[in-house]
Amino acid sequence: MSSDGIRSARSVAIILVVHLAVIVLWQVLVDAFEVPKFVLPSPLATLATLTSAKYAWLSNIAVTAAEILGGFALGAFVGVTLAVLFCWSPLLSLSLLPLFVTLNMIPKVALGPLFIVWFSYGIFPNILIAFSICFFPILLTTARGLSEVEPDLLDLVKSLRGSRWTLFRKIQLPGALPYVFSGMKVGAILAVAGAIVGEFIASERGLGYLMIQVQSSLDTPAMVMAVVLLTLIGVALYGFVLGLERLFVVKDVRLQ
Repeated sequence: MSSDGIRSARSVAIILVVHLAVIVLWQVLVDAFEVPKFVLPSPLATLATLTSAKYAWLSNIAVTAAEILGGFALGAFVGVTLAVLFCWSPLLSLSLLPLFVTLNMIPKVALGPLFIVWFSYGIFPNILIAFSICFFPILLTTARGLSEVEPDLLDLVKSLRGSRWTLFRKIQLPGALPYVFSGMKVGAILAVAGAIVGEFIASERGLGYLMIQVQSSLDTPAMVMAVVLLTLIGVALYGFVLGLERLFVVKDVRLQ
């Protein structure tokens, strides 16, 4: 195994040990102080809810994951596409970017009831809420990355009579990739929040809907389990983006 592989394995091991230590400490403290289950369930009590069919974990996880992934994918596509268009057309950027800044100031929770009125209940409105929250950071960071080009490189391409497409493909896009993935990592986190906001406002399925349903009966273990599952979905999406970043950014650096 290479030195990079050893360092990566060591980092993963440290992360897992820290997480495991927190879980063990949680279990020990709950047992030692005899904390009531409705206040804070132990990890074992939380895991026990997975065996109950009444929570329909698989279907609720599938719905929430679809909302998160759909909102994130739409946000990434629209954000990167608009950033490229703004880069190619300063007039378009001057016209529309301030408008997007203004729209981003709207509290997304306030949009929830409107989305329900316009699109009724279901997965699609929650995808739109997740999209509305996560796409703006992707747009801004990508636009910034595309605009931050070294003047010497621009002069070099112009001296070689390179086209705008050549400038974009050889200079701007490779240089903007770290910014793109930085925005996507932020967007991955916000997409989780957006989907849950939608499910809290009005939904018939999903982990957020389940949390609202069990709240009235003080079923705290189920609520904690839903939070854990949401966290795992978010971590999986974040890890996927991080993997793409390492693949494309490192590859691009090596080619240069």
